[in-house]
Amino acid sequence: MRALFAAPLGADFWKLWTASAVTNVGDGITMVAGPLLVASLTSNPAAVAGAVFAQQLPWLLFALISGVWADRLDRRRLVVAVNIMRAAALATLAVAVASGIASVPLILAVFFLLGTGETLADTAAAAFVPAIVSEPLRPQANSLMYANFNVLNQFAAKPLGGWLFVVAAAVPFAVNAVTFAVSAALIAAIRAVGPPSPTTSTCSARPGLGAEIAEGVRWLMRHRLLRTLAVTMAVGNVVFCAAFAIFVLYAGQRLGLNEVGYGTLLISFAAGGFLGTLAAPALIRRFDAAPLLRLGLLIEVALHVTLALTRESLAAAAMIVVFGIHTTVWGVVVTTLRQRDVPPAMFGRVTSVYSFLDLGGAALGSLSGGLVATAYGLVAPYWAAAIAMALVAAAAWRPLRSATLKPVPAG
Repeated sequence: MRALFAAPLGADFWKLWTASAVTNVGDGITMVAGPLLVASLTSNPAAVAGAVFAQQLPWLLFALISGVWADRLDRRRLVVAVNIMRAAALATLAVAVASGIASVPLILAVFFLLGTGETLADTAAAAFVPAIVSEPLRPQANSLMYANFNVLNQFAAKPLGGWLFVVAAAVPFAVNAVTFAVSAALIAAIRAVGPPSPTTSTCSARPGLGAEIAEGVRWLMRHRLLRTLAVTMAVGNVVFCAAFAIFVLYAGQRLGLNEVGYGTLLISFAAGGFLGTLAAPALIRRFDAAPLLRLGLLIEVALHVTLALTRESLAAAAMIVVFGIHTTVWGVVVTTLRQRDVPPAMFGRVTSVYSFLDLGGAALGSLSGGLVATAYGLVAPYWAAAIAMALVAAAAWRPLRSATLKPVPAG
């Protein structure tokens, strides 16, 4: 980790990284506190699940449109404006909770606004690293950005969110409002993000939204490597989320874990992600992209086979740690490849197609996992995922051979 922080990434990157760190803490806090707040108002399972779905739905509705606006507008100003809007929405919710007038419809509306803002801010912010970090240093920069999610969002913030909710139900949302305000100030201080493309800077030069979305989709579909990675990720999310939609039942009934054991098992994902953050830059330098991506597909297959076969929690946890390492290394590699190959003027649209495939696959998987398990048993989704990923690995093996992050010789 010291080597990562020692990289000469520049002041603008560290402002971006700090902004990402504070928002990841805030998001993780709200991820826990939101369902707790709904559950304190109603025992309706649909309402509790709706608190999560309300924040996911905008990705399915607006991801592709957000990509267009991220390419049309000044990206730095867009992220600042969205973060101020999210801070205001959360502050409103915090005041409503403190005043005792919060309702389920209000909570769902606020969470829908947060998710809508996320589609815009995350899509626009994806273009920051290639704008402010030189290409040789991007694996380190991307690893540090992944560290914020793995360590702060997935590990540290969640117990903090539960504790703050116990202190006072309004506090987690007030804290998250502050994190978005701080992030907006930090992003506003970044100087090195380029302006929007001159070809889309005036209203008279802009084609319609549909035409711009189609342009981004066509560009991605014509790039063999990135197309392969996007489709692979989409299928991987379908089968992974199908298998892990019933993971709490799997942990209890197959592994014999109680609630504490289940929570401890989930930490394995964060532990693997943290190790992947430390290892990714060195692995990329040593092995390059193609072998790491191919190995990652084999690890995906091995995860599902292991979980389908084992009844030992330690074996499951060990495999999940390995999988967590893989997901971070895979993410750093794919993000760095995309930053290198996608033209800056199209970065928002291409990124939005990735996000749409990612979250669309996750939604389909989450819906289908319970149905498969109900019909065929708890291990059926894991066997189905193993078979699907084996087929994906076979189909992607040849296209992935062209993946490289080594400098291309001039001439």
